[in-house]
Amino acid sequence: MEIPQLVAKFIETQNTYDSEAYTECFTETATVHDEGKVHTGKEEIRAWIEDANERYRSVMKPLQYDESGSNGMLTAEVSGTFPGSPIVLKFHLGLKDGFIESLNVTG
Repeated sequence: MEIPQLVAKFIETQNTYDSEAYTECFTETATVHDEGKVHTGKEEIRAWIEDANERYRSVMKPLQYDESGSNGMLTAEVSGTFPGSPIVLKFHLGLKDGFIESLNVTG
């Protein structure tokens, strides 16, 4: 499976709980949709990932990655301190100029 550098960094920074480096994967105006909430801009995204890291201590194991145009789809097994762990999630990525412009996490 071939994973672009940006997506590899996204996975690595999640798995090492480096919320600062994780946030740097996103554009200034990026949006994240997760658990029924929307987080817009780097400040909100950093707060969201810091909270998620603290609550869930989740790590991703990539299973599949597909990209078409400016859209990427990462399927990963996610394990952590949450009920039902591990689970398989899909990370729908909107890509722009070498960054993530949008992220939608689905089951």
